[in-house]
Amino acid sequence: MTKEKEMTSEIVSELVSAGVIAGHKRSKTHPKMKPFIALNRNEIDFLDPDSTISSIDDAVEFIAGRLGPEDFMLCIGTTVPARETLLAFAEHFQFPYVITRWLGGTLTNFKVINDRMKYYVDLKAKKEKGELDKYTKKEQLKFSEKIIKLSVSFDGLLKMTKLPAIVFVIDPAVNDTVVKEAKLLKIPVVAILDTNDNPKEINKPIFANDHTKQSIEWVMNKIKTGVDAAKIEMMKKETVIK
Repeated sequence: MTKEKEMTSEIVSELVSAGVIAGHKRSKTHPKMKPFIALNRNEIDFLDPDSTISSIDDAVEFIAGRLGPEDFMLCIGTTVPARETLLAFAEHFQFPYVITRWLGGTLTNFKVINDRMKYYVDLKAKKEKGELDKYTKKEQLKFSEKIIKLSVSFDGLLKMTKLPAIVFVIDPAVNDTVVKEAKLLKIPVVAILDTNDNPKEINKPIFANDHTKQSIEWVMNKIKTGVDAAKIEMMKKETVIK
């Protein structure tokens, strides 16, 4: 057995162990996903390992090549299995993120959302400086409740001072509004999607199990490592050119 085949066998074993290629029941499979399905066991469709690995590589290349020094990627993962991993990924790259409910119009009505974020930041600053102490206790309580409510919606978006260069989504079936808004604004979408999703709706689909934490962690770690390596390589090339 060649080294290349050994490596392929090792990766496939990882994909199986992490549940990355396990999809949904065949009855839920989207017709456009059929070319990316390798087999069916006990009514469960399993993704083609080659499609999964090549789609991750394509996504990494796209993300690294698309993001300039002033650009960023907006990361969305609102399902319970996705939140923790998505948050760690976004914080690693200092990207804005959404891990709770998506606010309709975050992209298509960005000016209004941005104004609300500025209001939240200003209100929070006033509280920290004691500028709200002049109000009654009841009014102060209302301000505190408003700050908590706004923090849930906006804390992850505070770095988004303009529209993103890329939108990254985990489970586009759950976050279909995000995909629609991005498409309207012609912002490319990279997404981890499962057998029940339509890959034709996504610019750079990543074929993987999007409903278990273990699978999402495996894929996101590969993307993070790949993008980090690509950024280092680009920095080396820029240094040589200079």
